[in-house]
Amino acid sequence: MEVQQRDSPTPDDDEVLIEVHSAGLCGSDAHAYTYEDGYKWIPIPRIMGHEYAGTVVGTGNDVSSLSVGDHVVEEPIHSCGRCFQCKNGQANVCRNFSIRGMHRDGAYAEYVTVDESFVHYVPDSIPLEHAAITEPASIATRAVFTQSSVTPGDNVLVEGPGPIGVLTAVVADSIGANVLVSGLKPDTQYRLPLLDDIGIETINVENEPPEDRHESFTDSIGFDTVFDTTGHHTGVEMGVDHVRKGGEVVVIGLPGAPSELFVTPVVRGEITIETSYGSKWRNFEQAVRLMENDTIDVDALVDRSYSVDDPTAAFEGFLNAETCKPVFTFA
Repeated sequence: MEVQQRDSPTPDDDEVLIEVHSAGLCGSDAHAYTYEDGYKWIPIPRIMGHEYAGTVVGTGNDVSSLSVGDHVVEEPIHSCGRCFQCKNGQANVCRNFSIRGMHRDGAYAEYVTVDESFVHYVPDSIPLEHAAITEPASIATRAVFTQSSVTPGDNVLVEGPGPIGVLTAVVADSIGANVLVSGLKPDTQYRLPLLDDIGIETINVENEPPEDRHESFTDSIGFDTVFDTTGHHTGVEMGVDHVRKGGEVVVIGLPGAPSELFVTPVVRGEITIETSYGSKWRNFEQAVRLMENDTIDVDALVDRSYSVDDPTAAFEGFLNAETCKPVFTFA
């Protein structure tokens, strides 16, 4: 990681120029930083970052929906609008997608340009340093509201207290689910205490037998829904072990190795295995509204202690579970 000076970009006719205020660090950014196998296609050098909020400071000649001074966030996964999936209402799994900060330079910069069709207006009541986590919050709203069947009173297990796991837990809790978040010993330093502080139950599965806690939490029935946000190949296997018969496992994390899931118990228990990838326009709007009405306590979740002058510290801290959601400030 290094800090460079670049020329300020100029927007095309259908683009806006955004002055970046704040930008968050995502788990996928950390995987790319370590250059894991699934990320070696990213051209180097590359400006990273895809979770951000900023102010429109310039518009192209054909831009009509946004004005200079508007506070905005970007949908970083850009769909083509032409493939079967896009035309079928599944733009989040577009066949020709591109991602800000991976396929093209990202938002760890003072200025970015973006097509207005991928930009969401953010009300002035939401501080820009809060709006920077709209994208990960939208992933959580899609997982909970769209891809799962969670209802008030359901028993929910969230595997993994990373940024997406924490936000998924917060969103599920907001609709009245009974939420338990599981983590490992490294998570006891920062991430599990963070959840404890905001009133969501946690368990360190390396210190406490998970079976005992799960039985007491669910009256020995099993969880109605398990969200796997671990990104580990055993996550879905553990989810199947802990979900009740007739329940569901929603996989959000991206495992870096093949799973060895034994399917027979899944069939016999009529367990639904669902996946949730990215988000759509509606999910972004849901995330914005949850922040606007303070359902998501952003101040409790983000860590602004890292400086853009030393980005490596944020990435290393994230990988060592010393923080959960670092947010850089560029303003």
